[in-house]
Amino acid sequence: MLHFAVVAFVAGGLAFIIIGNFVHWRWVNALWFRLLHLAAIAIVAAEAWFGVTCPLTTLEIWLRSKSGVTAAAMLNESFVGYWLHRLLFYSAPPWVFVVAYTVFGLLVIAAWFWFPPRSNRSAKR
Repeated sequence: MLHFAVVAFVAGGLAFIIIGNFVHWRWVNALWFRLLHLAAIAIVAAEAWFGVTCPLTTLEIWLRSKSGVTAAAMLNESFVGYWLHRLLFYSAPPWVFVVAYTVFGLLVIAAWFWFPPRSNRSAKR
């Protein structure tokens, strides 16, 4: 669930920033939110570029192994667990992930120019 929440934050964060600016949600331009979102996608893209396995994936695999869950057993787990796993892990050549995360990261950077973040002081004005 934690892994899915991080993925949802990274993917959904950009959608919230874009939609939120059109419907005048001030919080989507809060500097803390924007910095956290930018850092998250920067880490994901860097991991892809350098071929590093996501620490959350490593943690999940380790926790599953400690609980005795095998890869085959993951396919027969609960409905929610099954779909969370299917949404998070899919097979493609590594370059596909590098391109996808890089393009997404560039869109996040572009959003900084289209919808600049605001500090707490400027957000109150």
